[in-house]
Amino acid sequence: MYLIKSPLLLKWYYPSLLWNKSRTEKVIYLTFDDGPIPNVTDFVLKTLKAFNAKATFFCIGDNIVKHPDVFERVKTAGHAIGNHTFNHLKGWKTDDETYLENTLKCQELTQSNLFRPPYGRIKKSQIKSLESLVWSSESKAPNNSQLPAPSSQLNIVMWDVLSGDFDIKLSPEKCYQNVIKHSENGSIIVFHDSLKAFDRLSYTLPKALAYFAEKGFTFSTL
Repeated sequence: MYLIKSPLLLKWYYPSLLWNKSRTEKVIYLTFDDGPIPNVTDFVLKTLKAFNAKATFFCIGDNIVKHPDVFERVKTAGHAIGNHTFNHLKGWKTDDETYLENTLKCQELTQSNLFRPPYGRIKKSQIKSLESLVWSSESKAPNNSQLPAPSSQLNIVMWDVLSGDFDIKLSPEKCYQNVIKHSENGSIIVFHDSLKAFDRLSYTLPKALAYFAEKGFTFSTL
């Protein structure tokens, strides 16, 4: 079970995390998790370009290593890059030191101050570790690892609206309705540029872009 709209209680419980942006401006923040993936990420890039839309891609380090050309296309197109750990770790089931090391390993590739925990599942202790780390060239990963450290203050990004595109039981139309019914000014929306999500993503993304563009929204990076 998952919630399409992030509840206020959850935002209250994790106040330091970014759930949405300003509600006063007609801007939508599209985000894509789990890439880069050939064909799927390329479809997203082509669709975004058709609407002059920018987005933020939370990339898995292992996928960057496997598909560096796709990753370069995302950057060249002017989209923002975020860290999604190297191996898509579930924070609730991972010890803090391993989680931090895996995040820093991905950071070597993303060089981003944006981080999204896979599955949205992260312990408060992991949040504290990530936020307290001095993200500068002087920082080192645990155990004196030689991994490069991040370059600035880390922003842990959650979401306002979960499209549900990862749910193979969800119809493409229902996925689309999830997005247009629950999004508003400043919404951070989660999609996935993954093979599992593609049936719903390929239907929903162009329709949602057209819908919000007609209503005068713009699409920006985080």
